[in-house]
Amino acid sequence: MTGFSLAGTPLLSRTVVDRAEDLRSDEEALRAGWADALLLRVDRRNQVRVDDGALVFGDTSELGPEPVPGAVFLGIRDGRHVWAVRVLAQTGKVADLRKVGPRLDDADADLMVSAVALLNWHDNAGFSAVDGSPTRPTTAGWSRISTVTGHEEFPRTDPAIICLVHDGHDRVLLARQPVWPERRFSVLAGFVEAGESLESCVVREIREEVGVDVREVRYLGSQPWPFPRSLMLGFAAIADPEQPLEFRDGEITEARWFTRDEVRAALATGDWASSEDAPLLLPGSISIARGMLEGWAKG
Repeated sequence: MTGFSLAGTPLLSRTVVDRAEDLRSDEEALRAGWADALLLRVDRRNQVRVDDGALVFGDTSELGPEPVPGAVFLGIRDGRHVWAVRVLAQTGKVADLRKVGPRLDDADADLMVSAVALLNWHDNAGFSAVDGSPTRPTTAGWSRISTVTGHEEFPRTDPAIICLVHDGHDRVLLARQPVWPERRFSVLAGFVEAGESLESCVVREIREEVGVDVREVRYLGSQPWPFPRSLMLGFAAIADPEQPLEFRDGEITEARWFTRDEVRAALATGDWASSEDAPLLLPGSISIARGMLEGWAKG
């Protein structure tokens, strides 16, 4: 059972839209495309307007004849430029990625993930990390430049590992954070530290969180997680279920070894949002954790 893989492409990793990187610095082309471009409005809670599981786009012409400050260029879809802007509030039916993500088609999911990630970065990048000087957006929202020194900074992404720990046979180790209700479990995860390899991070995080030593660390796949700016890097690793569990860093309040049959039953029940009185509830399909568990559970 050491050779399982993700059940499929993670929902937030569906990259199908042409990002058109060559246009980001072409102001003339961006102005020309703005006239009939699609506009995605994202509010402060990272919600967008939706209709029957699809994004609702506006027209950029509503904002003026050329790209407005703060707008970010997402790429080209069906021959039309697509931009996103931050707004204070929305009217109509709205939803965030966690709710609407599983129902979006590939292009909608791709655009929404990029929009949320970029706009979240801009919200917190108004001043240079080098000298504290004010910055302004450039390259159609894909970088910011210091108004004093000209130093350019780019969107920040924080790498985090997420690891399915199993015994090499029929059991998987799942854990629960203190803020999660009882019965809600998932695989283990943590941020990569400076100067650390991904594999070393897996070993360290698992030991810190549950006191278990892992081996045979193997990469499975990745998924952007723009809450606010992470990239989840999925791994599998083997551990000895007889090794005592120790919750060392306070991030885990409960951890248990579950059998494949128990995981299969939990997957069939639904996810964390399920109202059923099930003994085990697992993450929803928007998370790469779900795909990892589904792949392992197939056997």
